[in-house]
Amino acid sequence: MPTFNQIRSVLSQKTVGIAGAGGLGSNCAAALLRSGVGKLIIADYDVVSEPNLNRQFYFRDQIGQKKVFALADNLARIEPEDCVQVHDTKITEDNISLIYSTCDVVVEAFDEASEKEMFINYMLTHFPDKPLVAGSGMAGWGRLELLKSDNSGNLYICGDEESEVSENNPPLAPRVGIVSNMQADKVLELLLERKKLH
Repeated sequence: MPTFNQIRSVLSQKTVGIAGAGGLGSNCAAALLRSGVGKLIIADYDVVSEPNLNRQFYFRDQIGQKKVFALADNLARIEPEDCVQVHDTKITEDNISLIYSTCDVVVEAFDEASEKEMFINYMLTHFPDKPLVAGSGMAGWGRLELLKSDNSGNLYICGDEESEVSENNPPLAPRVGIVSNMQADKVLELLLERKKLH
């Protein structure tokens, strides 16, 4: 088994893109940075709001700030080196390539189903050889045995793939956190196995 220093040495040379800085994206970013990933490229256009605080990596004094800048500040408290590149923009088919083309692996972390579908379809069409780690089905609580990681080619999906967010089935910190860390773990697996470091 490789040592922690060997793992970090490999990860420090890698770039991971994250599309969305909400519950999945913000927590996944923290896990990847703590693990030693050398560069994160994160895009989102939203602002931090009070309801975000129950599951996203933000704090009360950041309410009203742009998510990407607030997240960059929080990540800098974990790793002060210049490891995070942010894009304060809405992700569309017109800018996906510009933002994520240099990434070794990309994480899909949108809230809206339409955005997820657009991003996944674009990535699979234009970057079929680039691993894409998506999240689907993390609303509510309990039923942890249903959470899993499946793949079809270079598309990896973490979650139960069925728990939709609703007024009676809100996204809560435990399940959102588990799925975001499943995504981060899958990213590490892809980066390290491609290096055959096991």
